[in-house]
Amino acid sequence: MNDPRASAQVHPTALVEAGATVGAGTRVWDHVHIRAGARIGANCIVGEKTYIAYDVVVGDLCKLNAAVYLCAGVTLHRGVMVAAHTVFTNDVFPRAADPDLRELRSSAPDEHTLRTTVHEGATIGANCTIGPGLLLGAFCMVGMGSVVTADVPAHGLVLGNPARLVGLVCACGERVARAEGGKVPPGEYACSCGRSVRWSAAPDQG
Repeated sequence: MNDPRASAQVHPTALVEAGATVGAGTRVWDHVHIRAGARIGANCIVGEKTYIAYDVVVGDLCKLNAAVYLCAGVTLHRGVMVAAHTVFTNDVFPRAADPDLRELRSSAPDEHTLRTTVHEGATIGANCTIGPGLLLGAFCMVGMGSVVTADVPAHGLVLGNPARLVGLVCACGERVARAEGGKVPPGEYACSCGRSVRWSAAPDQG
């Protein structure tokens, strides 16, 4: 592989396995572990003690704070922020061993590994848990400490355990609407930054 240290800033204690790629201008901090096949885009920050599993894709301009866990099957699009101590998961029925308890199950990705995609501009707050097989929409925001068990719509603001829709946020991050009874009425919501969010009622906003 091309040495990521040639075009990126990689801390001497970070482990970037053969077959992983790190884009130009990206900064990889201490004790990060990036597994084989992972692809990190340009001009990202990968915070200390973060783990990035096999074949994970991280787009350009992403920011991963300290101790983020990206399991196999995760894709982050351009401009995603994942705050400290957030954990992604990919297995609906996790077990350590086979049903007869004779040997450990493999931890390698297989046909049962579920994929999660986080679209551009999304933010995930600190200490969140993201369930397996989900789609997080563009510019959505997940409040700190939330447990996400269902898809999150674009520009949706979700909070809690399990996370529920509580409003809408602009691309700048400011809240532009509040949910009433777990739903936001359809419409166009203006932000003080001059942008707006056009919202159509989803089949299930809760």
